Amino acid sequence: MKKRILLLLGLFSVVFFLAGCTEINKPIDAESTGFWNEYIVYPLSWLIVKGAEILGGSFGLSIILVTILIRLAILPLMIKQTKSSKAMQALQPEMKALREKYSSKDQKTQQKLQQETMALFQKHGVNPMAGCFPLIVQMPILIGFYHAISRTREIAEHSFLWFDLGDKDPFYLLPIIAGITTFIQQKMMMAGQEHNPQMAMMLWMMPIMIVVFAFNFPAALSLYWVVGNIFMIVQTYFIKGPELKTAAAGKAGGAKK
Repeated sequence: MKKRILLLLGLFSVVFFLAGCTEINKPIDAESTGFWNEYIVYPLSWLIVKGAEILGGSFGLSIILVTILIRLAILPLMIKQTKSSKAMQALQPEMKALREKYSSKDQKTQQKLQQETMALFQKHGVNPMAGCFPLIVQMPILIGFYHAISRTREIAEHSFLWFDLGDKDPFYLLPIIAGITTFIQQKMMMAGQEHNPQMAMMLWMMPIMIVVFAFNFPAALSLYWVVGNIFMIVQTYFIKGPELKTAAAGKAGGAKK
């Protein structure tokens, strides 16, 4: 879990670094060269511009449409992440037993604990890092969105609802909504694992990180986050519906007692 937290911090640091340092002032078009420009930034820019043409010139609606298309494209990965999360949850009793068996903090005992834990994962075919794969896939898309918005004049100069797509949300509503929807989505994904202190830390850390970055990025990127989170909330509800109802019933029963 600590490795996952460090990975998340590292990925967001990479986003912040690349977003600020990679050709951000250079316009993107069909003549732009380089793998990053040709296969990530320009295709996203083209999709958003074409989507706006179809949707009556609304770049905000186009970003919503492109976000949904991207989420549908990576849906198999997200389903795999959900299955991995459920498998990890099922192994919690056995992992707890191993931690109690090897409770000593000396190096030899901790190495034995790691070996036994990895053997447990292999026995049940569980990859503890599988939950990070969708995030790793989304990082280039996230950075690409930032560049597409900032480097495409048509996008950056348009507004949607109360905000300009190329500037920060003047009322900071989108960053806050992005944080709230991230929290809800994380809460649903972690249903039944709230007792784990490391999972509880993840529950709060991700929304806070999203809000901090959203405060400093164009509102269009916050829009991408919000729409993506809502998509994930709906998706998680349909995939983990029975499990969520069981967890809610358990909490209600505990409250009555």
